[in-house]
Amino acid sequence: MQRRMGEAVARVARRVNETVESQSDTLELNLEGNLLHCLPQELGSLLYLRTINLAHNKFQHFPEPLAAAPALESINLEGNEIAEVPTEALATMSSLRSLNLRANPVCPAVRLLVRPLVPFELLLSPEGNVPTA
Repeated sequence: MQRRMGEAVARVARRVNETVESQSDTLELNLEGNLLHCLPQELGSLLYLRTINLAHNKFQHFPEPLAAAPALESINLEGNEIAEVPTEALATMSSLRSLNLRANPVCPAVRLLVRPLVPFELLLSPEGNVPTA
């Protein structure tokens, strides 16, 4: 188990380094498939982070540090284990344009609450095709 976590951390570090070395003003971070289940608070201080791909990891909760990233426009959390979504935090994310929560066991109550509160594209799996946690 520790070896797998070490390998996951090494993959994340390589991807972050590749992103930083590109020296672009628009930061896109791809951390897909790294067995991640949480993010460091410092991620919210990335001023130029526009897109983050966290698909196919092990998140059980929406990663709260993302709500603090001021320029974040697109979040991909497809294929995780997220059932609850912090609608209040999402509603304050003024730059957010797209949130992909497909293939997550998002509870039906969240589906009803989120849509009228958020001004961005919310992608969810059809209710019949949602995996169970």
